[in-house]
Amino acid sequence: MSGSTQAWPDWLVVRIPADGPAGSVDGLLRDLSLHTVCEEASCPNIWECYNHRTSTFLIMGDTCTRHCAFCGVTHASPRVTVRPVDPDEPVHVAEAARRLGLEHVVITSVTRDDLPDGGAGVFAACIDEMRRVMPGTTIEVLVPDFRGDRAALDRVLAAAPDVFNHNVETVPRLYSKVRPQADYRRSLDVLAAAAAAGLTVKSGLMLGLGETMAEVETVLQDLRRAGCHLVTIGQYLRPSPHQLPVTRFVAPEEFAKLEKTALAMGFAGVAAGPLVRSSYRAAEMRRSTALKGHEPPANRGS
Repeated sequence: MSGSTQAWPDWLVVRIPADGPAGSVDGLLRDLSLHTVCEEASCPNIWECYNHRTSTFLIMGDTCTRHCAFCGVTHASPRVTVRPVDPDEPVHVAEAARRLGLEHVVITSVTRDDLPDGGAGVFAACIDEMRRVMPGTTIEVLVPDFRGDRAALDRVLAAAPDVFNHNVETVPRLYSKVRPQADYRRSLDVLAAAAAAGLTVKSGLMLGLGETMAEVETVLQDLRRAGCHLVTIGQYLRPSPHQLPVTRFVAPEEFAKLEKTALAMGFAGVAAGPLVRSSYRAAEMRRSTALKGHEPPANRGS
């Protein structure tokens, strides 16, 4: 990650481990023609996660049909041809999870506004296949907003993932600059629908894009009102000079204060820190929800 004119503080320096199973994880994913958000979005925690034999599967290709100004994933207009969806992708995802022996799987996607259902059917198929192959593994999905298509969203909700994640990303004032093709209220509606369906609900946002702390606290309140149980809060890091610059680097102490604030609001699990990302230590967060009694009792698909 590069592109910021500011010097990076020490707390953002990531030390890559010299050994571990990271190489074998990377090789397995390539053998099965799978993408991960770890690589496509230049996540700073990629080697930590790989060395813990975990990854976040990125389904439906590596090209997004939206142009979010913070994201390093390749994008294209939905009016042009985007790579067709691999019909065997659910099988490949489940096989990768089986070979890795994962206890908790995170599945996300590029946004595919070119597909009639926005890819909701692929999410549902991945969940169903994971249930068939690894019935003891918990499943988390990080989904787009499906353009507000309730029928598409209902396909994912009916598949009953153990954790339903949809990120608001930033404060509403910055949406026109940061997420011009998204809508803050629509994202809250997606989360509220998942909560109403009895799922464990998660969301996340980034700091360092020009927001104020008062705005961040308002977003946290909105998320709780929408029924959100889990929240991640991390530092925005500019993937390349083509994305928005970082307005400031938020100190670890500020993240710690936000974590306390969010817990006081009633969130069951909060991950807040400079290197936190949507699926960072996702299994631990999911377990914290169950331990605190916030997990719905009938949250598993049949």
